[in-house]
Order: sequence, then C-alpha cells, then structure tokens
Amino acid sequence: MSSKSTILVFGGSGRTGRHFVEIALKKGHKVRALVRDPAKLAIRNPNLDLRQGSIVDGANLDELLEGAESVVCMLGDAKMQSKENVNTAFVKKLIPAMRRQDVKKFLYQAGGATKPYKENLPFGTWLLKNTLVRMSGLLGQHRDNEAVIEYLVEEAPDIDWVVHRAGIFSDGPSKGTLVRSKDRVSMASFVDTATYNYNALNDPAAVHTYDMSVYKR
Repeated sequence: MSSKSTILVFGGSGRTGRHFVEIALKKGHKVRALVRDPAKLAIRNPNLDLRQGSIVDGANLDELLEGAESVVCMLGDAKMQSKENVNTAFVKKLIPAMRRQDVKKFLYQAGGATKPYKENLPFGTWLLKNTLVRMSGLLGQHRDNEAVIEYLVEEAPDIDWVVHRAGIFSDGPSKGTLVRSKDRVSMASFVDTATYNYNALNDPAAVHTYDMSVYKR
C-alpha cells in the first residue's frame, strides 16, 4: 500500500480507530472516515475526510469507496450486537460494493475471544469467554464477528481480507510490538492494536488469516 493512497475507515472515532487514523495520516495516507459524530474525532489534517453517518443508516458505500485503495473496519456496539449481527449485515453489503469499486484490501478487527473458522478456541481463551466475557454481556459481539469470518472465508476469496482477533485491554502507552499468533493472545493497548492493524493491512502473508496477536519477545 503506497503512501498518499486513500484508506476508508469504519470506526475511526473509536478507541483503536483514533490511533489508526493518526498512524495512517503520519504515514502519508489520505483517510476517509465514516463517523456518527465528527466532534469525537479530534484530529485536524488536510488529508482527513470525515463523513457523518453510520453503518446502519444507509450510507452510500460506493461513494465512500470511490478512489480508496483499502478498507479498515474497527466497529463494535455491544448493545446492538447482543440483538443481531449488525457487523455481518454491513460486511455483506460492503464486500459487493468493494468489488464494484475495484477495492481489494480489507482489514476487519474482531476480538481475541472470537472463534476462528470451524475451529475451537484455546482452552484458556474459551474459559475467559465463558466467564468474564459472558458476564460483561459481550458474547453477541463475538457471535457477530464469527459470522463475519465465516462470510469472508466462504464468500469473499477474491478480496485480500485480514481479520485481527485482537485482545484489547487499555488506552495506555505502547507496550511493544504485536505479531500474529494462532494460539496466543496478548492484552494489548489500543495504540499497539492500531499499529498492528496498519502493518497487517500491508502484509501479504496476513491475507486470508484470522489470527490473534501477541507481543514479540
């Protein structure tokens, strides 16, 4: 992905998204971000194009995708996802729009407790999911994420997608460099998660993977 290319971001005003937008801008990219409330993204840059809206209000995806080289989705709404797979419904509209606009690169951020495609979680992660995650009311998010992964694997082999099953813990400073892992996950800071997302978007070896991330030793 070349500098000055346009990255379309969904979830740019979120805790990871804000860091991702800053990183992409510093790397010389143009960023187009769909946000519910532009005031929540306190970044001012001539290369930042904020569009007000949400994934559930009929946003014009073809217009948003025009001229973009890649798409990053860092969305999560526990309340909505507890009732329905809103992200899956959105991705099922997004991928066809990406095809129409000839956009091939897509990164989707899920959670570390999201199951990989047709596989089980490591026991420690499974235990965490069925205790703390369940008590926190976040199971719907992981159900939704799992449906997104299934759709991408089965219906979008022509798209260079990457799913990051992130373990996000705090908005503190960087704790190091995250690398891909199939069986371990680190509780990472938002800035490290965003940095990983940016790097994964540019890593050919990450295409069609849905790995977790762990701090490099």
